[in-house]
Amino acid sequence: MFTKVLVANRGEIAVRIIRACRELGIQTVAVYSEADRYAMHTEMADEAICIGPARASDSYLNMEQILSAAILTGAQAIHPGFGFLAENSLFAEMCRDCQIKFIGPSADLIDAMGNKINARALMIAADVPVIPGSQGVVATVEEAEKIASEIGFPIMLKAAAGGGGKGIRKVMAPSELSSQFHNAQSEARAAFGNDAMYIEKIIYPARHIEVQILGDQYGHVIHLGERDCSLQRNNQKVLEEAPSFALSDALRSKMGEAALKAARSIDYEGAGTIEFLVDEQDNFYFMEMNTRIQVEHPVTEMITGVDIVKEQLRIAAGEALTLKQEEVVFAGHAIECRINAESPARDFAPSPGTINHLILPAGGLGLRVDSAMYNGYQIPPFYDSMIAKIIVHGHTREEAIQKMQRALLELVTDGVETNQEFQLDLLADEGVLTGDYSTAYLQEEFLPKWLGTSGN
Repeated sequence: MFTKVLVANRGEIAVRIIRACRELGIQTVAVYSEADRYAMHTEMADEAICIGPARASDSYLNMEQILSAAILTGAQAIHPGFGFLAENSLFAEMCRDCQIKFIGPSADLIDAMGNKINARALMIAADVPVIPGSQGVVATVEEAEKIASEIGFPIMLKAAAGGGGKGIRKVMAPSELSSQFHNAQSEARAAFGNDAMYIEKIIYPARHIEVQILGDQYGHVIHLGERDCSLQRNNQKVLEEAPSFALSDALRSKMGEAALKAARSIDYEGAGTIEFLVDEQDNFYFMEMNTRIQVEHPVTEMITGVDIVKEQLRIAAGEALTLKQEEVVFAGHAIECRINAESPARDFAPSPGTINHLILPAGGLGLRVDSAMYNGYQIPPFYDSMIAKIIVHGHTREEAIQKMQRALLELVTDGVETNQEFQLDLLADEGVLTGDYSTAYLQEEFLPKWLGTSGN
């Protein structure tokens, strides 16, 4: 096992990783931007090094500075968390060249699955069902029009190097295609430096179901069940739960086997997520793979008792998985609400500022809060607006919902506006309570109704 790990991230995920390292007896190094000088992760780590100005491009995305910090402090490994450099193959390669372990898959695997067109081809070869669509890069509007006419509208334009909801456009009719194609290309070029596009048929209505997998360097692969991530706004997840309310045991088993087949076909090593769309006829289709830990990993930890971050560290250190698939036990139901510093009534505008008074929900069985907030904490305006994750576990889905409602009512963040009330209203919605929702539900049904009743 490593003796020292550098955490190349910030916020709640950096705190989460530092805690896991501490429990394994591993020393940690935090890196921080000038805007995060007084952030919680810098205080918790054994060492902390400033790596640049507030802008992420000058700090948390500055590969040379991060590697210099690792070499200077004698860190043997770097955990990238999620976002920033977590799926950057060049950074993984640079870590290897510096003889520092990148806690994640190899650069080749990141490249293979990070390019969505290539990932589709690999899954087709592995006999994993994929969404009908283009077979390669769609370079021009004319090509897009030809493919769209073959598979039929509506379609989804997607960036080959995409992620985080960037470079994605829904096209409902031929008249929209040209403008949406150019818009998606421009966004992808700005976000990823790569404007390659591909097309998929829209599966509608659909559930967004992802399966958590773990693989070691000895060829052992297991899955830790599924998460339902269908409650989304602008392709960004808002609330996640595990297991999915929508899956039968038979379908759950099929999807787990498909995820294992996908991971084994590429000799996957580390923690990863196979993401599927499920239609109304219980057909499921591979959508993409995330080669990193996910924001919503705690709901899986709650129902399995498996610490996914610790497993990442053990796998990266060369240890074999100790769990066999038949030994993974699923118990109860878990829900995660993302708490963002934003104003839902003002089109979810960010709400940075100082937290003058903070009360985090605590107490009671099956409640967890992952956060880097504290009294007096100044939320910087430069990064993602997520400031906490509230995770609950109950014997049943109903118990988990009631526990989450209680936890949200206890949360106090005076000084900044959050989506706390929005999440509470979402958990009181009939469609959510009955589990009768799809990926379009929040945006197209709940949100218009919520904005109307809230007087906005």
